[in-house]
Formats: sequence, structure tokens, C-alpha cells
Amino acid sequence: MKTFCKTILIVGFVLISTFGLQAQTTDNKLNQVDLMKKFVGRWKCELGKDTVMIGDNIAFGTGLICSSQIIANGKVLNSVKQLYGYDKKTDKFIVAELIESSPVIEICTSWFTSQDTGELVVINPDNAPFRFEFVFKNADLIVQTAIQNDKVVKEITLTRIKDEK
Repeated sequence: MKTFCKTILIVGFVLISTFGLQAQTTDNKLNQVDLMKKFVGRWKCELGKDTVMIGDNIAFGTGLICSSQIIANGKVLNSVKQLYGYDKKTDKFIVAELIESSPVIEICTSWFTSQDTGELVVINPDNAPFRFEFVFKNADLIVQTAIQNDKVVKEITLTRIKDEK
């Protein structure tokens, strides 16, 4: 009888401890809106010889408004406008992108997977196997990798342009 009581007591203690530990786990859910604000500011990316992309990202409510230009030898080759809107239901951003030289409206989703990494995935059917992974190396440096059909297509580095005051 004593052995049976001890066994019940030990099993009960183990069960209580197990459920107690589970109840104490913390939810490390990322705050997507706060993290997306890391993109706010002016960014520059070298695309090739004498060719750069300059982007301005402005916070707007729970999203972003982004305007970029691709410039070669001082001449604007193309312009891109993006509107990021936070979707609470999916905990991701829905992105609409217009490229001046293209009739296509690109629709994407974007989210952080950690404090410094995330993804942007094209979801419209024509370009669906296309995605980007981004990594903040620090507050002023982002490495972005373009991936199509699970193969790296291109890697670019964006550097924050500091205000000159």
C-alpha cells in the first residue's frame, strides 16, 4: 500500500510539474509592425557599374509607403512604388507593387521570421515561385537574396543613407 501511494504521489507530481511547466512557456510572437519599421529611412543599393537603386521608406499607420528609383549615370531608368499594409489575421504584410515600366501589379506577402530576418514572397500566379529573404546585418545594412524555384538568383546589399546635417 505504501509503495502504491508513493507511486501515485510521484506520478501526480510529475503530471503537475509537466502541466505547470507548459503553462509557464512564454509566447515569443514577433511584433511585425514594430519590426517592419526597421526599413523606415533612405536606402541605397549598388546594382552594377554606375547603376544604383535609391529607396525611401516612410511609415504610414501600421504599414509602409516605399518609393524607389533605379538610376544609371545620373538618369532615372525606372521607378517603383510599394504599399505595405499589415494584415492582423495572417500576421503578415500584404504588399502591392507598381513598377513604372510594367503593366503588372505585383502582389506579395512579407513578414519577419526573427528579430533580424524575414521573407517577401510573390503571391500572384505569374511570378509565384519568386521570393526574397532579407537579413539585417545591423541597423544600417540589409542583405537581400532573390530566390526563384528554390535557386538563388541574386544577392544585393542595401545601406542606409544617413542624413547629412
